[in-house]
Amino acid sequence: MNLVNLESVSHAFGPKALLTGVSLGVEAGERIGVVGRNGGGKTTLVSIIAGELTPDSGRVTHTRNLRVGVLAQRDLFDPDAPIRDIVLGEKAEHEWAGDAQVREILANLLGDLDLSAHAGALSGGERRRTALAKLLIGDHDLIVLDEPTNHLDIEAIAWLAGHLSARKSALLVVTHDRWFLDAVSTRTWEVVDGSVERYEGGYAAFVLAKAERARIAQAAEDRRQNLMRKEIAWLRRGPPARTSKPKFRINAAEALIADVPPARETVELLRFATARLGKTVYDLENVTLHAGGPNTGPLVLDHCTWQFGPGDRIGLIGVNGSGKSTVLRLLSGTVTPDEGKLVQGRTVKLAHLSQELAELDPTRRVLETVEEIRKYITVGKKEWTASQLLERLGFKGEAQWKVVGDLSGGERRRLQLLRLIMDEPNVLLLDEPTNDLDIETLTELEDLLDGWPGTLVVVSHDRYFLERVSDRTVALLGDGRLSMLPGGVDEYLERRAAGTALSARAASAEPVAVVAEPAEKKVSQKELRELQKELSRLERQLDKLSEREAKVHAQMAEAASDFEKLGKLDAELRDLGAQKETTELEWMELAERIGE
Repeated sequence: MNLVNLESVSHAFGPKALLTGVSLGVEAGERIGVVGRNGGGKTTLVSIIAGELTPDSGRVTHTRNLRVGVLAQRDLFDPDAPIRDIVLGEKAEHEWAGDAQVREILANLLGDLDLSAHAGALSGGERRRTALAKLLIGDHDLIVLDEPTNHLDIEAIAWLAGHLSARKSALLVVTHDRWFLDAVSTRTWEVVDGSVERYEGGYAAFVLAKAERARIAQAAEDRRQNLMRKEIAWLRRGPPARTSKPKFRINAAEALIADVPPARETVELLRFATARLGKTVYDLENVTLHAGGPNTGPLVLDHCTWQFGPGDRIGLIGVNGSGKSTVLRLLSGTVTPDEGKLVQGRTVKLAHLSQELAELDPTRRVLETVEEIRKYITVGKKEWTASQLLERLGFKGEAQWKVVGDLSGGERRRLQLLRLIMDEPNVLLLDEPTNDLDIETLTELEDLLDGWPGTLVVVSHDRYFLERVSDRTVALLGDGRLSMLPGGVDEYLERRAAGTALSARAASAEPVAVVAEPAEKKVSQKELRELQKELSRLERQLDKLSEREAKVHAQMAEAASDFEKLGKLDAELRDLGAQKETTELEWMELAERIGE
């Protein structure tokens, strides 16, 4: 049964047509993800479906007594209203306290808030969680969410995905968070050029289907061009025997990616990074650090020793308030440790993208502000002009000549990021770089970072981006340490669910009493440094073994008819595999000891 029907709906803002003759429907129980470029009409579409915006033309039909819940990008809370009244309305305490679902929502979204506090005292992220809790507690046939993951940490996003997947109500969600999109949606709508393209499945299925559509369209265009050439030749030569028409085969999804190289040439990038950075990037030696300054605010690091090496690509995760941005400020030299020492390599050339937008001259043009840093840059093996990179990050054509003062917050952030990259740093610290970026721009940024040689430390709640650009995951679990997680975000969520990680508030209050281990089991700082050096050595050895394996495979392909040589190469390949397995086991044992 369709809950909402749109028939030939069109809508424009000023001269720009956002929707043109769109006809579609939302069925009961459907979970639809809406994607598209910023400013392309996503919010307009869901606002029309929700009944909050009347289209310029066309017809919108809602089923009788349809209950629609909407989470907009902005909320309008009374600043003097208590959180409890906003979220629970007039429900008596015994009524909502006896409801397991309500308790779960409050615990996961508002567990760290005082429900008697007034809305005027809430931060942007706390207001967002309050609006989301209010919506989820209600009964709705259709839930419409516009960027629901903004200001949520990874743990809250994972909970929200599970909660929405378990609900029976239909769901329409606009989001740039691709992991979340894949987790909750069974269909994907792409708003592009005034129309809505529909795909089955979540983000991964959408990408494959879109690539297949593009391939088929290109095959059709090739066929049309070929037919035209034949017809012209026929007209010139007369009617000779016709040749058979070209045949086009639709390949399976695997064929689409069969010849695609790895996202990053890890060995080559590491070689470049080592050449540019030397052996030392950052060494933390017995560092103690508080978020609010010396011995004030939550404890972030407690006598922590850690090394960031050349070519490391690290994703830094933790709950909101755990100190991720503080760690980046420590590495950038903005703050100094309370105790201990931070050693920075002599060749480090740093670029730090913080959450605060740096001041840009509002009278300058976009292209000018980038070219004043540098007009050309080499990323990987390719040279790019400032204009080409601007185009990759969404500034196309005339947008490069816009005045900086007319840019949106998201556009300024893209411009700030590009200026940092154009300065050719060899260490990048990125604090929430995906804020306000649409999916197309995110994929371009990821591709750009794939060819960038250097050390990267990224803080992001966008799980897809985090896992895509980083090779290792390090967490602040509230115990004053940087904990390496071989299992990545999944391991982090498992630890949090098992209660082995503290909340930021608990960690700041009693960091030692809660997580202290018997003294005989604790690794000393000297031993920890030695273990980390050994871990780096094993990683380099694994890289060399992988490189040698690739060369042996290539030699075997060349010696396909030389059975004697093939036998020797096969024996060498088996020996390499055994060495690699032994080295990987040693690495895992060391990683576990460091993470203890």
